Amino acid sequence: MIKDEIIKKFMESSVLINKSGEQFADQIINISKILVNAYKKGNKVLVAGNGGSAADAQHISAELVNQFCKDRKALSAIALTTDTSVLTSWSNDKSYDSVFERQIEAHGKPGDIFIPISTSGNSKNLICAVQKAKQLGLISIALLGRDGGEMKGLSDYEIIIPHNETSRIQEVHRVIYHVICELVEKEF
Repeated sequence: MIKDEIIKKFMESSVLINKSGEQFADQIINISKILVNAYKKGNKVLVAGNGGSAADAQHISAELVNQFCKDRKALSAIALTTDTSVLTSWSNDKSYDSVFERQIEAHGKPGDIFIPISTSGNSKNLICAVQKAKQLGLISIALLGRDGGEMKGLSDYEIIIPHNETSRIQEVHRVIYHVICELVEKEF
């Protein structure tokens, strides 16, 4: 019985990943080109999320700064989820809702890329950050889930995984950003 449930989970994940690959391949190619163009102009990538998506933000940043599959020059990427002093002091003194917005203000420049990651699309701190990014001339590329939530339509580009289970959405997000990192890396 337990073995059948395990196999079912793997099947659900693989079906969703395959369908997403077919559905979003063109968008993934386009997003990769946008990142490459930004990097060629000397811009950087800022990434943020909450919970597991915060871990994904750090993962994306690490793949871009270090390397994904091959040796190449470092690419500038900052996970806005990693500076605990900024996160805790701003959240304590002001508001957790504006903690990423504040960092966008500090680090973001026109032409930079902001990647908010949210499985629900309803994270207030990411909504505020996307709005600040737009105001400052950053390009926003959202990785979302479910129906896109309140964030749907706020970013310049978005990929929405139409599923209700957070873990399945995160699995697809990981495949998507791995493919994007690989495509970007091929240009450097």
